[in-house]
Amino acid sequence: MNIVKLEGLTLLADDVARLARFYQEVLGFAIVIEEEHYVEFSNSGVRLAICSKSLMADNTNGYASFRESRKGQAVELNFQCASPEQVYALYDEFVSKGAIDITAPQVKSWGHTTGFFGDPEGNVHSIFAVNPT
Repeated sequence: MNIVKLEGLTLLADDVARLARFYQEVLGFAIVIEEEHYVEFSNSGVRLAICSKSLMADNTNGYASFRESRKGQAVELNFQCASPEQVYALYDEFVSKGAIDITAPQVKSWGHTTGFFGDPEGNVHSIFAVNPT
């Protein structure tokens, strides 16, 4: 059996430029490719990109899901920090720069300090650190 490797993650967006600005200005990702309907960020590990739903519809012969309005959560990205203190600091920084304040960081029963914030397209993401034992 062949094992596939997750190479990249592409977020679909109605407004590529607005969402790209959020990931660049709020989360600090550097843009390496910037086109009208596609933006790709520099990231070690998994490639992160944003693509317009209209371009994906064109690429898939008009597949219906790329033409429909999205409702609810589409994806959650998880951003790991080195310490709980960093979680608190970065969460406050992200919110001050325009991230939607969903749930401020809290110590969770599963052993992490975790907070949840939203991006301009309505996706809710987590920022966390493993608590010291």
